[in-house]
Amino acid sequence: MTGVLVTGGTGKTGSELVRLLRGKGVAVRVASRNPPAGDPDAVRFDWDDPATHPAALRGVDRIFLVPPVNAVDPLPLVEPFLVQARRLGVRRVVLLGSAIVLPNAPGALEMAAQVQARPGWVVLRASGFMQNFLSPHPVGERIRRHGEIRTAAGDGRVGWIDARDIAAAAFALLAGPGVEFADQRDYLLTGPKALSYRDAAAIITAHTGRPIRVVPVGADEQAAGYRAAGLPAAFAAALAAVEDGIRTGREDRVSTAVLTLTGRPPRTFAEFVQEHALEWTDDGMLEH
Repeated sequence: MTGVLVTGGTGKTGSELVRLLRGKGVAVRVASRNPPAGDPDAVRFDWDDPATHPAALRGVDRIFLVPPVNAVDPLPLVEPFLVQARRLGVRRVVLLGSAIVLPNAPGALEMAAQVQARPGWVVLRASGFMQNFLSPHPVGERIRRHGEIRTAAGDGRVGWIDARDIAAAAFALLAGPGVEFADQRDYLLTGPKALSYRDAAAIITAHTGRPIRVVPVGADEQAAGYRAAGLPAAFAAALAAVEDGIRTGREDRVSTAVLTLTGRPPRTFAEFVQEHALEWTDDGMLEH
């Protein structure tokens, strides 16, 4: 087939991208560790099982690449896959990278560099996901259960972005009018405004009527909280260190890339909260 392989095809960004591609009649192969039964386009794909990779790659000419989650160094798993994609003549890879770089993680930067080095291959450096404020993410789960955000980020700000806007940007590069954008190989994707956790808590409070408080903690305490939520120790420590970087202003930036690629501005955090307001209220808690 000539079409798009969407790794992480059932995730927050991948599932929205699949919806957009199908809506335009683009052939899609939906790759995930647990492919949905009954979907003829679904295929099993596991970064830890290279035997699943050839079937996913067979016949596609474009790839949306979501690296392994919760991995400090994804390169050892992703690099052989990229080698296969190059050998098979894949003309476009859109890598879902991160604007927020984990400390002591040169593999992620090398992975992005390998993608950027290939003509027609592109890196999307996405800022923090607005969906992190929803369950089952540890931040969202704590808001839902305890009405609080624990953070080591202080009043540092992040250009939070809705995963649907990331998907729309990826769609533009994989199947939309921007599919032939070849010159630019790196896009910083953010929402329209950088917000602190206090700003976010105030917006959730205003739109739900449920008071959300912010509890400042140190990086070590935050890492322990992430470990308690089930994250691997090294990844938990890296996330806590990222928050310390946010505190110093490292992630306080916004871009116009979503508008450039899609023709419309990214969603605001207030719009996102309005759509999901019930998920933080008593009614939403009962549904869980």
